[in-house]
Amino acid sequence: MSTTDTVTRKRHPHDDAPRTATAFARLSHLPDGPERDALRDELVRAWLPMADRIAGRYRGKGEPFEDLRQVAALGLVKAVDGYDPDRGHAFESYAVPTVTGEIKRHFRDHMWALHVPRRVQELRNRVRGALQDLSATGAERRPCIAEIAACAQLNEEDVRAGLEALDSYAALSLDAESPGEDAAVTLADLLGEWDAGFDLVVDREAVKPALCTLPERERTILYLRFFRGMTQSRIAEQLGVSQMHVSRLISNSCATVREKVLADAAQRAGSNSSRGNAGSVGVPMPMRGR
Repeated sequence: MSTTDTVTRKRHPHDDAPRTATAFARLSHLPDGPERDALRDELVRAWLPMADRIAGRYRGKGEPFEDLRQVAALGLVKAVDGYDPDRGHAFESYAVPTVTGEIKRHFRDHMWALHVPRRVQELRNRVRGALQDLSATGAERRPCIAEIAACAQLNEEDVRAGLEALDSYAALSLDAESPGEDAAVTLADLLGEWDAGFDLVVDREAVKPALCTLPERERTILYLRFFRGMTQSRIAEQLGVSQMHVSRLISNSCATVREKVLADAAQRAGSNSSRGNAGSVGVPMPMRGR
């Protein structure tokens, strides 16, 4: 008997419900091989109209219909592979929730702009339904948290989580106009930039203990060079030494401070390994005098 003889049509409210009980019974007893693969493919083709009909329920929700059809077809294949006719249930009662679940999983994993846990997504749906019910009453003001919680039968904390999730499904373009601003101002214009001064603050705090261990003359030279911006020649003139001597003192002082900072960082990392390896800390390098 061919696979086409096994899968036949019957009268049904939907024209996508073929008579496949006999085919599934055969499939469950066939060993792996070409005959089983052919029958499996025939069953998938026979039920594809049902999968397309389910995919059509989600048309217009932000995903191309062809992509939804592919997702529904994948769910159908999983349903065919997982269906057990010996349980006594019709294939359609097993396949419909399987295909629907696959489509919903696709929306959950690929369509949200931000990853939101499934529980929060469910809270979002309940809050959205409550908002729709409350708006149908004709109230001109937006319902408060307590009113939404009473309508959705949730606590106020869950309502707040659901309200936040309402804004997580789709992202707002950075080219969008900023609310309350001039039309020429976009959200991108309001974004801050990284302030390199933060790294400088961290480095300064890191070298402070090491600087305190230097002799007073070396500390003075480093202060004049890196904080006052004086050239080595001017420092040498002020201290009454040669420029070469100032350059050598700056190099030695920077090397001493660097070694001290790295040694302290390594010691802290060793005493508390859970904090990870300490990175190197930037220390000002000596510059040639002009």
